[in-house]
Amino acid sequence: MLKLIKYLKPYSFLLIMAIFLLFVQAMSELALPNYMSDIVNTGIQQGGIETAVPKAMRKSTMDKITLFMDSEEKDFVLNNYEFVDSSSENYDKYLEEYPALENENIYVLKDISNKTRDELIPILGKTLMTVSGIQQAKENAEGGVMNLNGMEMPANLDVYNLLKMMPESQRQQMTEQIDKQIEALGEDMVNQAAVAAVEKEYVELGLDVDKMQNDYILSTGFWMLMVSLLSAASTIVVSLLSARIGAGAAKDIRYDVFSKVENFSNSEFVKFSTASLITRTTNDIIQIQLVLIMMIRMVFYAPIMGTGGIIRALDTSPSMSWIIVLAVIVLLGLIAVIFAIALPKFKKMQKLIDRLNLVTRENLSGMMVIRAFNTQKFEEERFDKANTELTKTQLFINRVMVSMMPIMMFIMNGVMVLIVWIGAHQISESSLQVGDMMAYMQYAMQIIFSFLMLSAMFIILPRATVSANRIKEVLDVDPEIKDPENPKNIKNPKGLVEFKNVSYKFPHAEEPILKNISFTAEPGKTTAIIGSTGSGKSTLVNMIPRFYDATEGQVLIDGIDVREITQNELRKQIGYVPQRGVLFSGDIESNLKYADKNAPEELINKAIDIAQAREIVEEKEEGIHAPISQGGSNVSGGQKQRLSIARALVKKPNVFIFDDSFSALDFKTDSKLRKKLKEETGNSTLIIVAQRIATIKNAEQIIVLDEGKIVGKGTHNELMESCETYKEIALSQLSREELE
Repeated sequence: MLKLIKYLKPYSFLLIMAIFLLFVQAMSELALPNYMSDIVNTGIQQGGIETAVPKAMRKSTMDKITLFMDSEEKDFVLNNYEFVDSSSENYDKYLEEYPALENENIYVLKDISNKTRDELIPILGKTLMTVSGIQQAKENAEGGVMNLNGMEMPANLDVYNLLKMMPESQRQQMTEQIDKQIEALGEDMVNQAAVAAVEKEYVELGLDVDKMQNDYILSTGFWMLMVSLLSAASTIVVSLLSARIGAGAAKDIRYDVFSKVENFSNSEFVKFSTASLITRTTNDIIQIQLVLIMMIRMVFYAPIMGTGGIIRALDTSPSMSWIIVLAVIVLLGLIAVIFAIALPKFKKMQKLIDRLNLVTRENLSGMMVIRAFNTQKFEEERFDKANTELTKTQLFINRVMVSMMPIMMFIMNGVMVLIVWIGAHQISESSLQVGDMMAYMQYAMQIIFSFLMLSAMFIILPRATVSANRIKEVLDVDPEIKDPENPKNIKNPKGLVEFKNVSYKFPHAEEPILKNISFTAEPGKTTAIIGSTGSGKSTLVNMIPRFYDATEGQVLIDGIDVREITQNELRKQIGYVPQRGVLFSGDIESNLKYADKNAPEELINKAIDIAQAREIVEEKEEGIHAPISQGGSNVSGGQKQRLSIARALVKKPNVFIFDDSFSALDFKTDSKLRKKLKEETGNSTLIIVAQRIATIKNAEQIIVLDEGKIVGKGTHNELMESCETYKEIALSQLSREELE
């Protein structure tokens, strides 16, 4: 996959936006358990009161709690509270807010910073708990005796007066003992326990504590909803961005693959089957597109979510961190095992898809032959073998991957049970709050789901990796036929074609197929090439437009080596008609204009007439706009050849190459076409490859090939006298009378 990462460069901005939004989404998701914890801990258990720092308290309460503070703490507390009595400037305002002010003076918290509040919490929390404990001991007194920190005292004893009369050192010693016992609970539990005393104080001050609780829950719930909406919006936008990035990168890769294949020479097409190239351009690129989308949505998101979840979980309850560590180790081990099993199968599966496509393509293209030889059963068995092998491989992979989900769900549920078990014990020991345990469970689920997302990536990543390697194999091909760095231009093109001592050998072949070929094809004349099957006729003419490059010697056009001209400039000079007439889906006009999209109507009609294709147009209701199916399947072989010839004529080139392009024509049509062709293309160079003597006997020059060598060169009459190979071919087709 890293090999194709360059295709993400044009989408860098979108990628950065997506990662930023993934971070926003992850932070939003990670904030939700905290809000839930606040609703449970603060909203429900603490009645909406967040800290042990009261916003106001009665003077009598302040007097009591300051007894359990040292002088430094007392000064710190009193400096952050404002004393309010009937003479205070804001008396009326505070009276409306705190009705108890009418009967008793109060202390109101000043506008303090969060840092100061955090420093006040342990001081006020411990002292409020102490005062609350004394009050509770009085309320629970039995037989006029109360139990205060292990000491039995009369229930009617004024403990606070007693404390006032104690020496400072003795009171300080007792306070330190109480502080040690309270500190053992932990800061959070102290805060939660002290909040109960704050709530009672608010009731005494005349505040509506039920309204405070409802307001807190509604406010926290509102922010929880806003964070959820932010997370949902981020998810939607990330999905859109990832889809655009994935589709865009896939489009660019597909374009590059197609462009690369367009530049393949014939020898390079041998390395990749057509079925394989189709699979690579479609199925393989779809796999890459899918993994890019999933990678953006999951691979970037999962680590943020997992890391954030671990940090939040450890912050919530460090004592249960071993549970998360255990779950992560087990999950990583599971993913590693599945990845090791699945990767080889994914590599095999793509090759099996190639094989299935190959068999299917051969069956569809060769259906008439299959039916003619009654081999449907054999082909069905061949297809079934390829199909069954692919299905078995897919089922194996699916079974491996399917096992991952229940195992991970089992791990997740086991972790949940473990958290509840451990958390319940810690709650009973007052070392953990219920909301914190619930938040910890949420974080654990988020961590595990992060690994589930990564595991989903591991399901498609191996296959996408194989696909990426297959795409890279195509992109890494260095075409044998390249444009020169300093190309030459053909000035005053005439169409003179020369072969000078040309030899050609296919890659990895032991012997050359063409050996020491030399001849000249002049403008205004017809040069014909004939020879037995496999003698190298098509290979020879394919060197003119550089479908092959000579391994030895030179092919010249107008005196310039074709390798010194750009392919585009070279092929502008050539009108090429292959052995098999190739038509494209569209209509007759679009196929003829394939040679020149700006060709005037007169030129098109003239080309149709020369190619003897007028009857093809006239017999169609739509005329020149008659539809042509893919590959020209709705026209005959002869019609395809004539339309292919017409297309070459529309181009008006200097060199015409007809590679056995008259083979599907009857003798009458062949004769008319060649006569018209000679009349209308008198200044062009005509090179005709043919099997029929009748097609070439009037050519000014006939080249006879046999086993890759020129064994004869001249006119028909000269060759009948001097070339035994030509004479044998001619007599095998026509009688002596017809030849003469």
